[in-house]
Amino acid sequence: MVEKSKKVRLIQKTSQTFLWISFILMVVSTIVLYFYVKNLLREEVEEELFSTLSRVEIALTNNKTQFSLAPLVDVSEVPEIKAQILKDTIIYDPSQKEMEEFRELTTFKKINQKNYKISVRNLVIESEDILVAIILSYLIIIVSVFIILFYFSKVRNKKLWLPFFKNLESMKSFSLISDKPISLVDSEILEFSELNTEIEILTNKVRGDYKNLKQFTEDVSHELQNPLAIIQAKIENIINGDNLNDNQFGHLTSIQKDIQRLTQMNKRLTLLTKIENNQFAKVEQVIITDLVQETITNFLEITSSKIEYHKKDVIYVQMDRYLAEILCNNLISNAIKHSPNKGNIVVEVMGNNFSVSNEGNLALENPEKLYSRFYRESETNKSTGLGLAIVKRICDLYNFSITYHFKEDKHIFTINFNGHI
Repeated sequence: MVEKSKKVRLIQKTSQTFLWISFILMVVSTIVLYFYVKNLLREEVEEELFSTLSRVEIALTNNKTQFSLAPLVDVSEVPEIKAQILKDTIIYDPSQKEMEEFRELTTFKKINQKNYKISVRNLVIESEDILVAIILSYLIIIVSVFIILFYFSKVRNKKLWLPFFKNLESMKSFSLISDKPISLVDSEILEFSELNTEIEILTNKVRGDYKNLKQFTEDVSHELQNPLAIIQAKIENIINGDNLNDNQFGHLTSIQKDIQRLTQMNKRLTLLTKIENNQFAKVEQVIITDLVQETITNFLEITSSKIEYHKKDVIYVQMDRYLAEILCNNLISNAIKHSPNKGNIVVEVMGNNFSVSNEGNLALENPEKLYSRFYRESETNKSTGLGLAIVKRICDLYNFSITYHFKEDKHIFTINFNGHI
């Protein structure tokens, strides 16, 4: 099973992108600035070393005497000329009583027929302090600019995206049942304005299609009821006549049952359509416990099945009362129809659950198809295959949950009302 990625808000996502890009740029620019300034300071130190070296050479050339000022300048005679050396070195500073880092330039020159080793040094600690001061100043400036830009960018983005979020809320509250057109906030952003136009066109088309479909369904349902009622009445008149043999009586009785089944199917399909179109907007407090009792009493008058009712708690639910009656009626009716040999039916209301169980020999082969339209586990069953589909749609409408399981030779359906007690 593929896990859904965690969803984040657009403003948060763009802010995260801004933060990451800014952080990376800040780190890279700081590193580049550090090495650039460090190299620049080192070049300045070395330039000063070469300048000092030139002065020492001129002094030696003019005065013909050794010139030393330890540890900054050391001049000594050597037997031979060697290659020039430029390096960092550590020298004890008696004034600070600690080791200090110096940049050292050592060169060998032949001046006035003598070989000299000339070492000039410059303290680099001060240049490092300057480098740290520059980097810190840079970081303070960058962070300050970054915070200011982030704040104003976030505020600006919220203002720019405000029409979009308001329109999104309008779309969430959009209802096909309402005749009121969707209300959208105009925006100076071209893309948002074009999106509003397309949304208005789409919602108007969907509302029109919905009305046409609703009218078609109602017309078909209404037009079917009259012919079916007329056919039913005519068949009853023929059956009640005196000129029928047993064979004709059997055929007409079968036709009558099929017409009754077709009439019931027409009513249930109409009910399903109304549920799916959210046409049951009336909500009131329904006492499921009492409603189940009334339903059982009605069934006991027309069935020979034994129904046991165990009432342990009282359940109050906010829903359409007619749908609540259909819910209880279909669930208990389903148990009666599928109970072998008029077996025992057990109805229980406990906690937040309403369960109905009936006896059975085997578990259902395809329980995942139970709530599909026209699904029947066996073709010998002449039901419409819509009872449980209607129960499932009612549960979905009010966010109830319905479950099925087979235990101890019983088919058990349970509805959980999700804290509606």
